[in-house]
Amino acid sequence: MLRRFLAGFVILGATVASADEFDSNGNLWLNYVGDHPLFGSKWGLHLESQVRRADFGDDWQQLLLRPGLNYSLNPNTVITAGYAWVNTWPYGDYPAVHEFPEYRFWEQISYTHPWLGLDWTHRLRLEQRRIGEMEEDDGDWRVGNWRYENRIRYMVRTSVPLSSDKKWYLALWDEVFFNFGNNVSKNYFDQNRAFVGLGRKLSDTTRLEVGYMEQTLQKRGGDIWENNHTISVWLLSKWPFGR
Repeated sequence: MLRRFLAGFVILGATVASADEFDSNGNLWLNYVGDHPLFGSKWGLHLESQVRRADFGDDWQQLLLRPGLNYSLNPNTVITAGYAWVNTWPYGDYPAVHEFPEYRFWEQISYTHPWLGLDWTHRLRLEQRRIGEMEEDDGDWRVGNWRYENRIRYMVRTSVPLSSDKKWYLALWDEVFFNFGNNVSKNYFDQNRAFVGLGRKLSDTTRLEVGYMEQTLQKRGGDIWENNHTISVWLLSKWPFGR
């Protein structure tokens, strides 16, 4: 297993090394993620919004809205299904020809467990994506086709206490994305996001995290890679709706 794991990174490194073009951008992401229990039951609402800005905040990059419905199988395991709407604007040295929409359905399972004195969370997410392919007609842009793709994502996350009351902590996580399906030909590897940041527990149900995220992204077509250096701010809430 370890040999296969290391071999995968060797292959990925060789693929990146042979890529034709590289692009580096500085971005700012402002994020809200809420997992709100409903009336003390096993059900809950997932409410998420992400404002993603290019050039460290000067221009639009993406807007994402992602609601969902949670169900707790047990105190450590939660399954979720939902919908997401995304709008992407041209940015960087290799921009899209025009801003374009996307909508997707998604399902995930998350599992939390202790290890090495820390709490670890694993999240596996599946996405069914409809991506708007834009075309121009007499100066007006519209969606000419909805491209269907599948994507699978895996994230591992932990936090390291920095104070005796555990209100201050170091947040660490990494998430890798892979595309699959008939409409995927070159960029089976989609992207990787690695985050390190400073966290503060504002209350028993609310946390704030501010840090740096390195995003390595293979653009559709497979010949252009982005290294996006991102300042990322996260407000995370588990405020219960009803008692």
